[in-house]
Amino acid sequence: MIYQNPTPTVDIIIELVDRPHRPIVLIERRNPPYGWAIPGGFMDCGESAETAAKREALEETKLEVELIEQFYVYSDPNRDPRKHTLSIVFLASATGIPEAADDAKNLEIFESWRIPTQLCFDHDRILRDYWRYRHYGLRPQLIVDS
Repeated sequence: MIYQNPTPTVDIIIELVDRPHRPIVLIERRNPPYGWAIPGGFMDCGESAETAAKREALEETKLEVELIEQFYVYSDPNRDPRKHTLSIVFLASATGIPEAADDAKNLEIFESWRIPTQLCFDHDRILRDYWRYRHYGLRPQLIVDS
């Protein structure tokens, strides 16, 4: 029997705590789908979500992050045009100067009022949920399929 399960991924919202307004790091993707994205990627076999998050953050931004909390899991079957994935999203903090590396073609630091409009996947939804949580303490609401 062949199972077709969603592929687990991680995304890491990295707050730069040594800068005013605690801006976040976004990467411009080197590979399709192109556009701006939250740093992250696929979990490796035998790897925990937390280890994958720290690894992906380091690979794409050259920042050693401190994971603060697991934020939410996003699993809409249409969130990734390549295949069905689910993303475990972490909030993390870091200090220093991030650099684009690995799958990141470019990297920029953004405040909430300056987020790019061309975001990949469902990262616009994730960032809306994140800013709502950060500014108002309101966690994402469960969306239950009927």
